[in-house]
Amino acid sequence: MSGNSGMERLIPIVNMLQDSFASLGTSIQIDLPQIAVVGSQSAGKSSVLENFVGKDFLPRGSGIVTRRPLILQLLYSKNAEYAEFLHAKGKKFADFDQVRKEIEDETNRLTGSNKGISNIPINLRVYSPHVLNLTLVDLPGITKVPVGDQPADIEIQIRNMILDFISKDNCLILAVTPANSDLANSDALKLAREVDPSGMRTIGVITKLDLMDEGTDARDILENRLLPLRRGYIGVVNRSQKDIDGRKDIKQAMAAERQFFLAHPSYRHIAERLGTPYLQKTLNQQLTNHIRDTLPALRNKLQSQLLSLEKEVAEYKNFSPDDPSKKTKALLTILQDISKDFEKAITGADSSEVNTKELSGGAKINRIFNERFPFELVKMEFDEKELRKEITYAIKNTHGIRSGLFTPDIAFEAIVKKQVSKLTQPSIKCVDMVIMELTSLIHKITEKMARYPLLREETERILNSHLREKEQMCKDQLCIYTDIQLSYINTNHEDFIGFANAQQNTKTENQRKVGNQVIRKGYMGLHSGVSIMKGGSKDFWFVLTTETLSWFKDEEEKDKKYMLPLDSLKIRDIESGLFSKRHSFALFNMDLRNVYKDYKQLELSCDTLEDMDSWKASFLRAGVYPEKQKVEAEENGQERKDEIGSIDPLLERQVETIRNLVDSYMKIINKTTRDLVPKIIMHLIINNVREFVKNEVIAHIYSFGDTNSLMEESADEAIKREETLRLYNSTKEALKIIADVSRDTISESIPPPVRHYESSLPTPNYNQRPASPKIPRQAPQAPSARPAPPAPSSAPVYQPSQPTPPSHNQSSVGFNFNINPNNASGVAPPNRPASVQNASATLPNPLIPQRLGQQPPAIPKRPTSQYPN
Repeated sequence: MSGNSGMERLIPIVNMLQDSFASLGTSIQIDLPQIAVVGSQSAGKSSVLENFVGKDFLPRGSGIVTRRPLILQLLYSKNAEYAEFLHAKGKKFADFDQVRKEIEDETNRLTGSNKGISNIPINLRVYSPHVLNLTLVDLPGITKVPVGDQPADIEIQIRNMILDFISKDNCLILAVTPANSDLANSDALKLAREVDPSGMRTIGVITKLDLMDEGTDARDILENRLLPLRRGYIGVVNRSQKDIDGRKDIKQAMAAERQFFLAHPSYRHIAERLGTPYLQKTLNQQLTNHIRDTLPALRNKLQSQLLSLEKEVAEYKNFSPDDPSKKTKALLTILQDISKDFEKAITGADSSEVNTKELSGGAKINRIFNERFPFELVKMEFDEKELRKEITYAIKNTHGIRSGLFTPDIAFEAIVKKQVSKLTQPSIKCVDMVIMELTSLIHKITEKMARYPLLREETERILNSHLREKEQMCKDQLCIYTDIQLSYINTNHEDFIGFANAQQNTKTENQRKVGNQVIRKGYMGLHSGVSIMKGGSKDFWFVLTTETLSWFKDEEEKDKKYMLPLDSLKIRDIESGLFSKRHSFALFNMDLRNVYKDYKQLELSCDTLEDMDSWKASFLRAGVYPEKQKVEAEENGQERKDEIGSIDPLLERQVETIRNLVDSYMKIINKTTRDLVPKIIMHLIINNVREFVKNEVIAHIYSFGDTNSLMEESADEAIKREETLRLYNSTKEALKIIADVSRDTISESIPPPVRHYESSLPTPNYNQRPASPKIPRQAPQAPSARPAPPAPSSAPVYQPSQPTPPSHNQSSVGFNFNINPNNASGVAPPNRPASVQNASATLPNPLIPQRLGQQPPAIPKRPTSQYPN
């Protein structure tokens, strides 16, 4: 045993943590050092595990029996003996025959009843006064030929499953090999050597020692001389099939095992290091030591897990499902948090909560106001050719049968009102986009109420009902705004050019020349001129100004690829490629001239729809407008053309004058609309909903009546709360235990590496060698690599000890070679003791140079005559 109760208590605590992680589905994994049992089919793995527990509880039969990994957690219990499954929480199995049936049923549930396999483990915990704390994984036996409905690659599947477990650095490997097969062909040792070439984690177990042919034994294997392992081999004798069929008691079988080793001439000298009790004790010690070595990493993972749970647990600590006062307090707290979250989402969050992945809330609404809405307004702008035709008809219809000498203002008002009435549609669409974003925001902020589904449903209903009410009110106000604009055409506006200026100004004079200002920069994909072999597109850094569109290799803007003038360009939507997830549009010339090299249009793309809409809005600011939908000519189009007749110079001047007046007035209206529509939406919808969430939601919730029913947890949330609190408390307890665990646990160190020595190396006779009078030693067990000494005699026997690696406060020394001050020579020997005359005062040459965990230089061969007889 480890000699430290804190260390012993750590194993069941971390077992509990692993079960908690598996139940909650958390991403973090704290890998408790465990022992994976690996071996070929029918090697005796299951029998070894049953001997540990002292009960028959594992399925048995011919062929492959273990078809799912079984994670077996053995926990010492002073007074109780029962088993529990993780998939059947709260159900205790006192009858271990029922445990076997449950394992078979759970295995068949996933794998079928015809020898199928699965890598999903079964978690079994056994409490017993006859076990030591251990965590073992019983893996399917290595097989070669598929049977039943097993796939053809069953060998590869089982191999990969085993490697998944034993590849972890914190997994000890229990390589089980039957004694009646050749050790060099052991599948278990072969897999162990692949993932653990140094042998740091591999423990060999030799089964079926009683079934070896007469005259043969496994002494060389058990003494670690044949295919030596760093941790050595331990032999066990399991029950035979006849014993199992006869229901032979495991305690009697273990007594027979003990008697077998004591009576066998090849094993009696090492009987104390063989058998199931010694194996169980050794595994407990090795697992405990392994946990001690991994404590720093385990502590760090537990602390990270505790920090991640702090915020969530804060909501649960003071919650009591049966306390109305605490329910009321929780309700008020949640509603206040909802109000704060909504306010932050609209006005902007602080630096600690800002979303760095996407736009949301107020930022999206801002984009709607300043990019999407202006773009919708521009799309409603008039077509030049169609407008002139409408003006001509209006002038002629105004004059009637008479020929007019002056420009009629009635024709101007008729054209202006028709254009103003078109503003209602983009304004209504702007409201719809804002409502959609607010609805999404409400759903997002109520995620805090997921624990209380009725409360969340009622809160969303109240907020959405209020939102729809304000939506209709806002749309009505926008229609009224359009009617107000139509009710009076203000030709005395200070920005209106008037009739006199309209007759003098030309189209070129109306266009204000501004400097070549930068409007937008960013990455877009260029499709035109890019080879399909390169993916059909390539990203460049684009710079849009009021006059040109340029693109560069990157944002440093040093390597310019091309500069495209924006004159006479239009913009249109195009369909993306079949397998493309990008959103595309194109620039083209109205007169069908080439835009870029030999291409009629310049095809561009963006990663998201929002980016594409933002670029389109930027092109509008640069004077690049979307393509107008072409109206097909009517069948009597020629007749309509003839109806207009030839336009005389006077009518041409009148059309031009009204055209300039309409353009001037619509600029005023558009400017006003861009300013007022966002303000109307902000006042009637957004600010109103903010005040409603802040001040009135609580009253509407209490008007529901039974608030206690609103605060009822869902079944899933109640389970999650209990699991989270249990996980939090278990994590704190584990950290506390780790803090109390002493680093000076009494334990054996990892054995030194095993080396193969030359067969010619002489083997001294320890019985005839006198013991050193200078350095008394306590004689532990002899190393397994040496042959066993004969029966003890009266002569002193030298037995080399296995030193323990020095602790942190110990110097790294092996044996004490200091000379006694009374020695006549008075000279301290060198690091490697030289030959001296007094042979009785010298130590024998070491046969295992790795005693101190170091690699000393090789010892030259000496004649055997140098050793005293």
